[in-house]
Amino acid sequence: MSHRPSTLGELKESGYQPVSVKTEMRRNLIHRLKDREELFPGILGYDETVIPQVVNGILAKHDMLFLGLRGQGKTRMLRMLNQFLDEAIPVVEGSEIHDDPMSPLSKYSRDLVNERGDETPVVWVGREDRYLEKLATPDVTIADLIGEVDLIKHAEGRHLSSEDVMHFGLIPRAHRGIFCMNELPDLSPKIQVGLFNVLEERDIQIRGFTVRLPLDICMVFSANPEDYTNRGRIVTPLKDRIGTVVRTHYPLERELGIQILEEEAWTQRDGHPVFVPHFIKEIVEETSRLARTSPHVNQASGVSVRMSISNFETIVSHAEQRALRNGDSFAVARVSDLYWMAASSRGKIELGLSEDTGDEDILILRLIEEAVKNVFDQSLSPKRFSNVVEFFNSGNQVKLDPDLDAEQFLNELGQVRGFHDQVRQITRELAPEVPSEEMNSQVEAAVAELILDGLYAHNRLNRRLNFGQFVYGD
Repeated sequence: MSHRPSTLGELKESGYQPVSVKTEMRRNLIHRLKDREELFPGILGYDETVIPQVVNGILAKHDMLFLGLRGQGKTRMLRMLNQFLDEAIPVVEGSEIHDDPMSPLSKYSRDLVNERGDETPVVWVGREDRYLEKLATPDVTIADLIGEVDLIKHAEGRHLSSEDVMHFGLIPRAHRGIFCMNELPDLSPKIQVGLFNVLEERDIQIRGFTVRLPLDICMVFSANPEDYTNRGRIVTPLKDRIGTVVRTHYPLERELGIQILEEEAWTQRDGHPVFVPHFIKEIVEETSRLARTSPHVNQASGVSVRMSISNFETIVSHAEQRALRNGDSFAVARVSDLYWMAASSRGKIELGLSEDTGDEDILILRLIEEAVKNVFDQSLSPKRFSNVVEFFNSGNQVKLDPDLDAEQFLNELGQVRGFHDQVRQITRELAPEVPSEEMNSQVEAAVAELILDGLYAHNRLNRRLNFGQFVYGD
């Protein structure tokens, strides 16, 4: 409407007809489906799996539980549900619970409508203000969620038997909107039981008051699987009252994981643009994928997508650091930058019960080496580099400082017969997307490191770390 009604009388004249919040969400979803609009912009990899479950839940007018391991985008999707609400709805001015002027619930709004009739002031509330979220913690009380007697109002002279002394909790304040409870298992069982009425009978009672508030609300939850830790679980009767349980998952394909980290990671650095070859991105994502299948990692905990994002930002930062030290105007990430990912991987993987906490860095290093080997194998073969293996098997050594500029780095490898020509050829194969010719030598240095580390992963040559230098050979 170009002019929104500001009183109850104007609202009636406009022909406005209120609908329930779930009907409203269903109606708007149907319009978007007919128009073939993107339903969850920025959510990748869920088009064929998760999003259809959510669509079915909204069309069925269900309350929903998003169930999945950490870092699977549950909260992000829940916060996007408000896009299926109307742009704005009318409420009684001053109402704490977004009372519908046509059918007010609270005593304040009922009294105001009775007193002023069609002159009752109306304000419009946007969809952003109709989504409320609470992180479940063990100290959450029923009073926080449902409400409590406000003793200050009682001290002001209001009688305890009057509804005027009630203080509404978060759930009533989400009336005519969406209420989200994050990490539901962390909520104590007795509080979960307190949600039964809201989910089934759609009403609340506060402190034994005879008043009933038939709330119009869409309840959504997020949770890790019940067996995640010993911290808690969702009580069975509560799960029974939730209409749709949506299962989320990690990216099913490596390329999809790369697409996510490209969109989410902060890589646009001021003054020193950083180019990351695609094979480096593959190694970053492959490291996380290997962690999700490692027997040394507690798989019930999961390995968040945030691990790939943080690791990607770390290698970009170390490439940027090298450019700053060498006075370069741009930087290219190398394989040696990957070994700084330990700092951004710690805490994002939970070791199995039989593992010592001191083994975390060793495990991260092994995962990186295995990821390098897998990415190397998909395009290259050790047999292709018999000249390199022969050079080092002859007793030669090469000490490489990862922080050398590209020209110096490649010069150090110049003593290996034919290696530079191989590197140039493979660079054209693996990194055809180099933004400018100025970056060629830096990308070649990155490819050279991939070859050496790939051969080391295949046990074709030795490598050790010596005071910040990689020493290849005996």
